[in-house]
Parts: sequence; structure tokens; C-alpha cells
Amino acid sequence: MAFRALNRLHLNKLALNPTTIVSQPPEDNRHPLKRLFSYAKGQRRRVWMAVGASILNKIFDLAPPALIGAAVDVVVEREDSLIASLGVVDVFDQLIVLAAATVVVWGLESAFQYAHSWLWRNLAQSIQHELRLEAYGHIQELELAYFHEQSSGGLMSILNDDINQLERFLDTGANDLIKVMTTAVVVSIAFFALAPGVAWMAMLPIPFILWGSFKFQKLLAPRYAEVRERVGLLNGQLANNLSGIATIKSFTTEDYEKERIAAESDAYRQANQKAIKLSSAFSPLIRMVIVVGFVATLVYGGHLVLEDALAVGTYSVLVFLTQRLLWPLTRLGQTFDQYQRAMASTNRVMNLLETPIHIDDGDRALAPADVDGALVLDDVTFAYPEREPILEGFDLDIPAGATVGIVGATGSGKTTLINLLLRFYEPQAGRITIDGADISQLQMSDLRGAIGLVSQSVFLFHGTVRENIAYGTFDATDAQVEEAARAAEADEFIRQLPDGYDTVVGERGETLSGGQRQRLSIARALLKDPPILIFDEATSAVDNETEAAIQRSLNKVTEDRTTLIIAHRLSTVRNADFIVVLDDGHIVEQGRHEALVADDGLYARLWRVQTGELEGVGETVLV
Repeated sequence: MAFRALNRLHLNKLALNPTTIVSQPPEDNRHPLKRLFSYAKGQRRRVWMAVGASILNKIFDLAPPALIGAAVDVVVEREDSLIASLGVVDVFDQLIVLAAATVVVWGLESAFQYAHSWLWRNLAQSIQHELRLEAYGHIQELELAYFHEQSSGGLMSILNDDINQLERFLDTGANDLIKVMTTAVVVSIAFFALAPGVAWMAMLPIPFILWGSFKFQKLLAPRYAEVRERVGLLNGQLANNLSGIATIKSFTTEDYEKERIAAESDAYRQANQKAIKLSSAFSPLIRMVIVVGFVATLVYGGHLVLEDALAVGTYSVLVFLTQRLLWPLTRLGQTFDQYQRAMASTNRVMNLLETPIHIDDGDRALAPADVDGALVLDDVTFAYPEREPILEGFDLDIPAGATVGIVGATGSGKTTLINLLLRFYEPQAGRITIDGADISQLQMSDLRGAIGLVSQSVFLFHGTVRENIAYGTFDATDAQVEEAARAAEADEFIRQLPDGYDTVVGERGETLSGGQRQRLSIARALLKDPPILIFDEATSAVDNETEAAIQRSLNKVTEDRTTLIIAHRLSTVRNADFIVVLDDGHIVEQGRHEALVADDGLYARLWRVQTGELEGVGETVLV
């Protein structure tokens, strides 16, 4: 079963530190279409082919009125008709020529209709596909701080609904606009060539139509921008509620949440109603303007025919062309409605794509097999936005292959160290090195590929147990997966599942217990076989028996690799090579378990709390 790629947006415990930094795109005043096509350079040839097919289709679609006029001219003028002047004198032969021309015109019109339909639809699908992948790829490159002010539902709305809205416009709306413009140009040329005296009357409504169209665009744009924002908020609330359905049920807040969804949905409906109220008025108003031009051509052109100032055939062409010119303009309201929806969506997608990335990837390669795992934090200072530094002048030297326990009270900086080592955040001062190489200069994929993380907040994808263990090590064999599971003390419970390793776990692994999810997460990290392992409260969700089993496996898997163990239970780090005790972002104690207990400092006090030797103090001292 394929993993759901968008689940990669999940934020684990490492991403839950509050921050107010939000990466905002630079203000871009370019038209949405210009912004779009700057991202669709590879499709420009297909765009021009589609535009060309639309124009040619409309040109041949406008030819029948001319053929009808020619037929009227043949019937009325006979040997003095326009076709007769080309050398075909016999009236029946003239009709045969017209019939042949009609077949050719209709054939070409049909061929180009197929061409523009095929080109636009496939172009819409291609741009939709490429834009979605580019937007999703860009999201993955953004720093975690960006996600703190963004809901996953809102991002899903952009990646899915907004891009689909753009696809719908490219599928039909773009072709309609091009055909209207082509009609206006071709018919205008024909009018002024055939009957300049009548042309101005037919053209009279066009300036008013164009003015009204641009006016409606300006009025509609902010309304549809609000529509897109409202649907994003609605999707965000829906995604949030679905993720927290267990909490909703446990607090019996179903009615409250239904009201909240109703409020968001109603706001979305009202935003749409405001836009619909305006866009629906466009076509009726345009129709009243159009009828003026049509009636003027009909009456004044007929008067010229009666005065023998205009040929009957030409008059027929003018009447038909007037209808062909003006009547499609009544559909502009619907087209502009679709256009404004698409442009509002385009701006949202482009704003996402242009959101700056503040953590730059390095250019130095790092092969995990060549990493010894010596870690050094040299005079590191880091503060979350608008907060006091959590680390200031921090120094820590971890030899290659050492197993280090990191303990301390809430807010002492334990999880921040992991954030910095994985470059989820950048320090404001100082440097962090692996084997002497500054991690800011390393390629991000190589850096993170050299580090295996087992987090307290485990995320499992909707898929089989085997797929979840092999996630990130997709070329692993079944035997390797099972070996990693055994090392994590997970093999026994896995084989007791209905389908063993092929058992499908629910989204986020909700069908498994916390301890089972934790052991799968450990197996996943062990299968990766990185030179550096980080366990962030990896045994916090397991019972004592399971902890003892995991501890036995840790004693094996930590050999010949650097291991950092952030622990709530001090028994987990008891056998570490040395233990670092943090307090308020500083190292206050450092050494082996026995020595720290003997020193009777902070670590000794925490130890006594957990072993029950210090009464009246709960275990909430640690996190």
C-alpha cells in the first residue's frame, strides 16, 4: 500500500516549540498570469500551440456567415455574383463551389476544435501536476517555523483546491477568452472591409462591454480572494477536527465543533454569495448593451439595402457576423467569474512558491559510511523569536562512538539541541560540527541521512507494518526489516498481529498501542543504520518490561556509533558513557551515573525523586 505523501507535513515533537517567525513571500505586484507563466516556462510551446488552435478554430467557425452571404449573393445576383467574378459563371457550378468550400471549412473547424480541446485539457493537467509537485517540494524545503502559523488543512487547500481551480480555468476558460478576442478582431476587420458605414454601429457596444468587463474584474477580484481565504480556513478547521476526533469524543464536544464548522462553512457561503451577486449581474447588463448594436445593424443595414447602397449578400453577412460578434460576449460574465476564481487561486499558489527559505542547503557531501560521529557544539547561542536565549555560549564535546545521556528540567534546552543538530533551526551564534565539518556547509540530505531519530511523538503512516519500518530505507529486504524489528524488541508482537508484518496500521498508527508504535519507530531508525542515533524520550510510552527489553537492545545497537539519549527515566541513561545535566540552557553537571549520584547535585536529587527517596516531589520535574 502506497504511503500518503502529504503525510510528510506531520510535525512531530521537535516542531512544537512556539515561535512567531513566519516566512512571508516578498510582495509581488505582477499580474497572476505573469506569475503563473514564469513558473510554466517548460510549457510555453504547448501554450502557444493551444492558443493557435483556438484562434484558427474560431476563424473557421466565423466562415459560415460569409458562405451564407455568398450563397445569397449567388441566388440574387446569379452571373453577376462575387464568385462569378472569379471565373465560375454558371450558377449551379457556383453553388457546387460553395458546397465544397463549406465542407472544407467545417472540416478544418472540426479539426482545430479537436486540437484546441486536446491541447488545452492536457496542458491544464500538465501544469496542474507540475505546479502541485513544485509547491509540495517547496513546502518540504521550508523551515519548521513556517508551519507554526500554518494549518495543514490550509496548505492542503492550496495544494489541492486552488491548483484544481486553476486547472478548471485552463481547461475551458482560457479557450473561451481567446475565442472572444479572436471574434472581435476578425469581425471588426470584416465589417470595416465590407461596409464601413455600418461597422461603427455594430462596434458601438464594444467599448462599453470592455469597460464593464474590466470594471467587473476589479470588483470581483477581492471578493474571490476572500472566497479562497475562507475555503482555506474551512479546510484547516476540518483537518484539525479530524485529527483530534478522539479528543472531541472524549470531551463530548461534537455539537460545539459542529457549530464551529457551521460558522466557517457559512462564512465561506456568504463570501461566495457576495461574489455571485456581482458576477450574476454581468450578463444581463451586457445583453442590454449588445441588443443596441444588433438592432442598429439590423435597421440601418436594411435601410441601406432598400436604398441600393448595400448588397443583399453583404447585408446577410453583416447581420450574421453581428450576432457572432456580440452574442458570445454575453457569456463573458461566466468566463470572468471562472477567471477571477482562478486568479485568486493562482495568487495563493504563487505566494506559497515564493515564500523564502531561510535555512540554505550546504554544498558539501557527507557519506554516512565515512562518518565517525564526533559532535561538537562550540559557543552556540540560540533563542526562539521574541524570547530570551535558551542556549547561550553553549559548549559540548561528544567523542565519536560515545553514548551520552542528556537530562534536565522542562525548558532546559534538551530538545533544542536536537533541533539544532538536525538543522531544523539555525543558531544565532557559534557552530556545530560533525567530525570537524560545520553542519551548515553540509548537504541537508547527507546530514540528516547520517542521523537516526527516535522521537517521543511517533508518527506512523497509513500502510503495513513492514512499510512503516522500511520508511526511509526503501531498498531494505524483508530479512533486514525483521532483523531491525527484533533488535527493537518488536518482532514478537508484530507476529501476533492479524497479518503479521503485512498488517495495515491505521492513519497515524492509531490501531497500535503507544509502546508498540514506539518500538516500530525504534526499528525504523535501526534499519537506517546511521552513524549517529538520537533517542528523544524513546521509552516514555512503554511499560517497565518493554523498557528493559529496549534497554537490552540499546546496549547492542549503540556499539560503534554515537548515541544521544534524552531521557525522562534516568534509568534509561544509567549505563551511558557520560551524562550531561542541563539547567536553564547550561551544562551544570557532567559525568557517569555513579559519580553524579555521589556528587549530591541536581542529578542526584532527580534520581532520588524517581527512586522514591525524596518524598513530596512528583516526577514532573523532568520532561
